[in-house]
Amino acid sequence: MAQNAPMLAFAQKKSLPLGKTIPMNIEKDAVVGITYTLKEANSGDVVETVTEAQPFYFLFGFGNLLEEFEGNLQGKRSGDSFDFKLSPEQAYGPVDSTAIVDLPVSAFMIQGRFAEEYVKEGETIQMQDPDGNALPGKVLKRGLETVTIDFNHPMAGKHLHFAGTVVEVRSATEEELDHGHVHGPGGHHH
Repeated sequence: MAQNAPMLAFAQKKSLPLGKTIPMNIEKDAVVGITYTLKEANSGDVVETVTEAQPFYFLFGFGNLLEEFEGNLQGKRSGDSFDFKLSPEQAYGPVDSTAIVDLPVSAFMIQGRFAEEYVKEGETIQMQDPDGNALPGKVLKRGLETVTIDFNHPMAGKHLHFAGTVVEVRSATEEELDHGHVHGPGGHHH
């Protein structure tokens, strides 16, 4: 028993003051909360702003986000800032011309009439692939016999600029790891 006493004394000296935790680096299986502004890098147009009122939370290292996005955050801690750009190849890819398709007007008929209220140029509409998965597409043009839909990601072909702050880093719970997403504030609720 006496042999353990020096080790216990050493452990006590290394402990942190009550209520303090060791800052955690962003790594696999961490829950991360961030605020940021996303701009289209070439034009400077703001695409999205996420503020401290509602930070964006995600489970790091689970393939839920762009690989290069996560790579630029890895190792950061709560309070650290970030500022990086992603090329189309690092983000959502180049514009794929085969994802721009002409569909027959008949595909947009509801009770025998064209669904004008839903199918408007510039609007994004929800469609389904053959397996029933949601497939959003932007209406580019309505012709007499076809409607041109762009199924590319809205950020395809764009250079993206992210700048923000890490607001929280914590270990994921077993339940979060099992489900593959964040629970609680900023996350999913069951």
